Amino acid sequence: MPLSPIVIGIGGGTGSGKTTVALEVRKHFAEESVVIIHHDSYYVDRSSLPATERTRLNYDHPDAFDNALLLEHLRELRAGGPIEKPVYDFETHCRLPETVTVRPAGIVLLEGILVLAEPALRELMDIKLYVDTDADERFIRRLRRDVTRRGRNMDQVVEQYLRTVRPMHLQFVEPSKRYADVIIPEGGLNIVAIDLIVTKVRDILVNGTTPRAEV
Repeated sequence: MPLSPIVIGIGGGTGSGKTTVALEVRKHFAEESVVIIHHDSYYVDRSSLPATERTRLNYDHPDAFDNALLLEHLRELRAGGPIEKPVYDFETHCRLPETVTVRPAGIVLLEGILVLAEPALRELMDIKLYVDTDADERFIRRLRRDVTRRGRNMDQVVEQYLRTVRPMHLQFVEPSKRYADVIIPEGGLNIVAIDLIVTKVRDILVNGTTPRAEV
């Protein structure tokens, strides 16, 4: 295992399958050697605002994320130290007081819609992936997720999608595709792409070669 972990950034639109890609990659390695960091955990805490204001905020803009804290945590993991990852409540749009201890590992998978759009985050990535999935499929997945797991109703999901999600995707997420080393159509369902990534990561773990110019 290299002294510094391999950091793999996984970007792509909402519902594209980023988490599925991360989970599929993790399956191929010992569980303790991989950590998955979700950009969503690092939303700026808005608990000081009234609930009605929190629901109207733009959560798909780069400024919605506490990237300073995320960068600090990534550097700590790269240095071999543990972090206290924040916990975010999507129903109340607030950061909870408790944290989750994340211990260092050989592979760090960082996934989120805007991870490739942030230059400082890209600088810490060894491999950059973009999950490219049809917009209709992404919206259906988001609708199901937000209704079943995040306490939203259909009208709320549609309104937010039209007001902020789609415009921010076109302005920030889609353009970040150009920074990817590998573009993965259909996410975790693309077994060939997953196998290629896993093979590359294994090669780095064994030989310690840098992936930047090779992926």
